[in-house]
Amino acid sequence: MNTWRNASLAVTAVAVLALTTACGQEQGTNTNGQSVGVANPAGQPGAAGSGTGYASGGTGAAAGTGAGAPAGGAPAEAKPAGQLAVTEDAKLGEVLTDSEGFTLYRFDKDTPKPPKSNCEGDCAKTWPIVEAGDAKAPTGTDAALLGEVTRPDGTKQLTIDGWPMYRYVKDTKPGDANGQGVGGTWYASAPDGKKATASGSASEVSNAGLSVRNDPKLGEIVVDSKGMTVYRFTKDSAWPMKTACTGECLDKWPVVAPVNKADFDGVTTKGAVTFDRPDGIKQQTLDCSPIYTFAGDKKPGDTNGQGVGGTWFAVTPDNKLVEAAE
Repeated sequence: MNTWRNASLAVTAVAVLALTTACGQEQGTNTNGQSVGVANPAGQPGAAGSGTGYASGGTGAAAGTGAGAPAGGAPAEAKPAGQLAVTEDAKLGEVLTDSEGFTLYRFDKDTPKPPKSNCEGDCAKTWPIVEAGDAKAPTGTDAALLGEVTRPDGTKQLTIDGWPMYRYVKDTKPGDANGQGVGGTWYASAPDGKKATASGSASEVSNAGLSVRNDPKLGEIVVDSKGMTVYRFTKDSAWPMKTACTGECLDKWPVVAPVNKADFDGVTTKGAVTFDRPDGIKQQTLDCSPIYTFAGDKKPGDTNGQGVGGTWFAVTPDNKLVEAAE
């Protein structure tokens, strides 16, 4: 009997220790949790891809994952653009593609005048540059829009109207546009170098379940798959996991539904477990802190929930609260 009881206690202890470790052994609102793992800058995803695409090693793995990344942490091999073409996308309208039919992208953190790329290191593993080389303008477009910018390593990168061009490792076949809206900073390029969009806010939506957007006031914050800002409630508890937002509160602060970790893009997966709420709703957590969106945010990019009641705050990629916004 004692042997059975001791074994049962040991199993229980292991289970509690596992959950405690996942949740960082932290209590309360967890406003100062230390980041563990990779939390990439905005627009520099860390989630693993699934196809062959243009990733080095042929695995499509994104930056920071290790598997399939270029040896020694070098950027993925750049490929020439060749004869550019214009493809009609059902959601995005006219999209610029390379000679193999792969979508070309632009990065909001770059500058067109003068042309400058701000995608280096891990970013360049996930967003391989398009070499200028033999690039030719699509039929019927202005060839004068094509240009190049010299990167620090001496590579000549293609520009369209000054915007440096990239591919995306998660685009595994011609016609894919999985990079559209990632981090709120990456967009398919229209033939004139502008952002491709034919359906309003569609250009602002990320394909990742949780990704990062660089807000001009709040800095790098977490957004959901629709590009909506994610928030935490300081009256919640991370360990033990509890919620103080119930009933009518949820009408204003809908929970973020569970997200597959493979769909995290630049956001910490530490303690990213599903919270089985007392009301039966399943909710996503970051470092075991429940996360929400705000009904008062009407479109991607809105941050109307920031600081509400002095208890609701946007979340950084490493699950800290954005409390110092001016």
